[in-house]
Amino acid sequence: MQYLVVYERSADGSIWARVPDLDGCYSCGETLEEAREHIKEAIALFLEDLKETGKPIPPPSHLKAEMIEVAA
Repeated sequence: MQYLVVYERSADGSIWARVPDLDGCYSCGETLEEAREHIKEAIALFLEDLKETGKPIPPPSHLKAEMIEVAA
């Protein structure tokens, strides 16, 4: 399965990662690479917890995300 991950820079400069399809699944890191590794771990743990508690695993709903440039 592939889930969409959204990365955002916080005010302190760290990178936050969240998974819109998995409510409450998020992580962070000092760099994009670190945040990516941390969110992979967070997704695995999140899905494992859902399985263990008998909750359904949400299917990925996002096809794609992209940056679009517009004139200000």
